[in-house]
Amino acid sequence: MNAMPTAASPSPLIQRLPIVRGRLTAETSLASVTWFRVGGPAEVLFKPADLDDLAVFLAGTPDDVPVTVVGVGSNLLVRDGGVPGVVVRLGRDFAAIDFDGARLSVGAAALDLTVSTAAWEAGVGGLEFLSGVPGTVGGALRMNAGAYGREMRDVTLSARALDRSGGLHRLAHDDFGFAYRHTAVPDGWIFVDAVLQGADDDAEAIARRMADIRSRREDSQPLRTRTGGSTFANPPGHKAWQLIDRAGCRGLRKGDAQVSEKHCNFLINTGAASAADLEDLGEEVRRRVLETSGIALEWEIRRIGVRARK
Repeated sequence: MNAMPTAASPSPLIQRLPIVRGRLTAETSLASVTWFRVGGPAEVLFKPADLDDLAVFLAGTPDDVPVTVVGVGSNLLVRDGGVPGVVVRLGRDFAAIDFDGARLSVGAAALDLTVSTAAWEAGVGGLEFLSGVPGTVGGALRMNAGAYGREMRDVTLSARALDRSGGLHRLAHDDFGFAYRHTAVPDGWIFVDAVLQGADDDAEAIARRMADIRSRREDSQPLRTRTGGSTFANPPGHKAWQLIDRAGCRGLRKGDAQVSEKHCNFLINTGAASAADLEDLGEEVRRRVLETSGIALEWEIRRIGVRARK
């Protein structure tokens, strides 16, 4: 496909990009793909046709063009001024799930919940925690996501990622440098797939564990709101929500942005909040927690793009 902008949205940047088989679109809204439902557009959005298409694109994209990858926007805040350069979003061609006994080959765009459900149906245990992790496998790998006592480092055998020049790298478990909500994999690399290890188990036992996770999430988290998941990482030896609560931030608002009453480590968009409202509220929470506890909270939500000009 010859990557040309539409007449309604010309983009000089597209003219500088390689010809691809996937889809390139200019000035594409990202608010609709984030759980907060806020934020500006991608200067160019690229949905690659497959691994080779993505590799060719990265190899041919000028070095001065920023490239940012996003998943389903579950733990993402896109700033109101939008994201300069190219935003890459992997589609269904990167979402395959295949089993070899209790070992799974999964695409980076596969939803964590879909992976855990497929494992349950195959009688493979150990991946139930993924049903409590919103987002995709790629995002989970990037931040060593975890829930209910398990993390990606507990189940990841290997993965493949493309670097900014289109080079394909095979990462063994020890290459990740797994730490709490962090890996040492370079920021510019894009995960394309992974191999996860489960264990043969009874499907009914797996179903009970998944039902327990679902029940615990529904009881404690504001799931049916426009939110972005856990806002701040837990500092060593502390729970972020407890620090936020002690700082008097439960229910705190800035416009239509609010600290959840149900779980105060969640920010929610109650109506027409802007990305700036949400980010500023988060920074106010950080300020109050630092003032009351001496602890500096670190953002767990990923923030991308530029702030809108006032």
